[in-house]
Amino acid sequence: MDQQPVETTLYSLDRAPPAPRQRRADERHVSLLRVGSLLIDGRRELCLIKNISAGGMLIRPYSQIAEGTRVSIELRQGEPVEGFARWTDGDNVGVEFDDTIDVIGLISNPNDGPRPRKPRIEVSCSGWLREDGYIHRVTVANVSQGGLKILSTSDLPVGGDAVISLSGLPPCPAVIRWRSGDSYGVTFNRALSLPQLVEWLKDQQDQTSTD
Repeated sequence: MDQQPVETTLYSLDRAPPAPRQRRADERHVSLLRVGSLLIDGRRELCLIKNISAGGMLIRPYSQIAEGTRVSIELRQGEPVEGFARWTDGDNVGVEFDDTIDVIGLISNPNDGPRPRKPRIEVSCSGWLREDGYIHRVTVANVSQGGLKILSTSDLPVGGDAVISLSGLPPCPAVIRWRSGDSYGVTFNRALSLPQLVEWLKDQQDQTSTD
């Protein structure tokens, strides 16, 4: 199939809160979103977390939340993050935090209870993909321990073997799993270790802050 089979929580190093996103025809249908604990108007309830950035999050709550409503979300056990509903769009609510959070620490902190399985982190960097003797320049849209979402104007074969090269990481043998327009999903033959991914993300964060 030429589309991703599941919807998982997306992490971002961006300091801005998530903005409303237009629903796409190829949006995933099977949901494996992270579940959060939401405190609102003195009551506690659960919500699905679709996107987490340093400055906020996009959630799917189980009750109506009006714009401007104060909320508290527990991302780490016993460490609530305060913020407010900046926007609403159908079932989705964009929350802006009062203070930025450490997204890399949230992913890598061993005291944060069960970590999400192979979390996807939104990035924007260039890389190289070698396939069948050809080398293609690609843009990385998000990364996990298990693979990448890349953007490429080249016509890459779904199911083809490839090697991904990113600055700061060793070349990674991989398989091109799916395609949707100019977007491709690439699965590593061998998953990155979490410490390896975290160190690479720190380098990306440092480069972004000095640009």
